[in-house]
Amino acid sequence: MFSGPLEDRVAIQELNGTYADGVVRADAETWATVWADDAYWNLMGMEVNGKEAIVGMWKGAMGGLEAVSFHCVPCMIAVDGDKATARVQTQEIMLTKEGKTRVIGGLYEDELARRGGAWVFTSRKFRIVAEYNPEGASH
Repeated sequence: MFSGPLEDRVAIQELNGTYADGVVRADAETWATVWADDAYWNLMGMEVNGKEAIVGMWKGAMGGLEAVSFHCVPCMIAVDGDKATARVQTQEIMLTKEGKTRVIGGLYEDELARRGGAWVFTSRKFRIVAEYNPEGASH
């Protein structure tokens, strides 16, 4: 279910790439660029409002990790003017600072808007679809 101008869909796919790049490099400055100032993030039931609060929560979560491999694949992008919806499948391999691994397959349900000529996330809802080594069990 991909619809709307190809140029916009490519820009949204690249936005997901920027998000993933920020995660893998633990680069909050890069990661923050994908969010609208008034964005909403629902991370497995934890609700956060506003870019500043979202980035703060993310920094806290990333602080407990030694490394993350993060892959994301948009499986639906529908563009309608300056708004869009998307679904993005993810695969994450996380290594905690305690040396434990966790592997997660997840799904984002997104709302986006074109602001200032660039696409940004206005709402992201994430849930785990499948998990190996839940709760950071030893490898």
